Amino acid sequence: MAADIARVFIGFDTKEVVAYHVLAQSIIEHATMPVEMSPIVLSHLEATFTRERNALQSTEFSFSRFLVPYLSGFEGWSLFMDCDMLMRADIAELWALRDESKAVMVVKHDYQPKVETKFLGQVQTKYEKKNWSSVMLFNNARCRALTPEFVNTATGLQLHQFKWLESDDQIGALPAAWNWLVNEYDHDPAAKNVHFTDGGPYFTEYKDDDYADEWFATRERMLHVTQRGA
Repeated sequence: MAADIARVFIGFDTKEVVAYHVLAQSIIEHATMPVEMSPIVLSHLEATFTRERNALQSTEFSFSRFLVPYLSGFEGWSLFMDCDMLMRADIAELWALRDESKAVMVVKHDYQPKVETKFLGQVQTKYEKKNWSSVMLFNNARCRALTPEFVNTATGLQLHQFKWLESDDQIGALPAAWNWLVNEYDHDPAAKNVHFTDGGPYFTEYKDDDYADEWFATRERMLHVTQRGA
């Protein structure tokens, strides 16, 4: 019998490299089950992901995230996460929410962004189902429509609004605590995974945002080394 391993894919962006590593550290610190983490890096996908950069993309993984079921061999379950997050709870709790009757599971946000621009001056685009795709639990076998060919040619809204599914009934709901939008939602000490959607604390203008102190503390632990004689 194979061990249950949480397979996690994290978006990687060369403009915010530290974000990936701090998120990974926060997952490791709280996990009570084995975790397998893979960064989604464009230079690793040159033979697979061929679509040109869109001016509306705020990250390098805006569309490549939808390759997760393909990269998982369309088998089992996989979790995708944006890198600008901080895990504050045990990923085993999230993993336990998988529903085999659904193709994908997300936090179904219903909000209008409060700001017009976000990190590095990126335009804050507004569309239905915004930020649903920033945390996705994929039931990979039910996501066979997400072939490299489709991901390379589909429109942004086709991908991010889950139009590759036969109906929205195939989208399961996760509790909001698993994708808590910093600055959009009020501070909640019980938030399990916080999302610095406007910009992470590693950008100077967001260094005092909610949960930033926890992010910096996690970064310090990520850099920890025990020296000889210590």
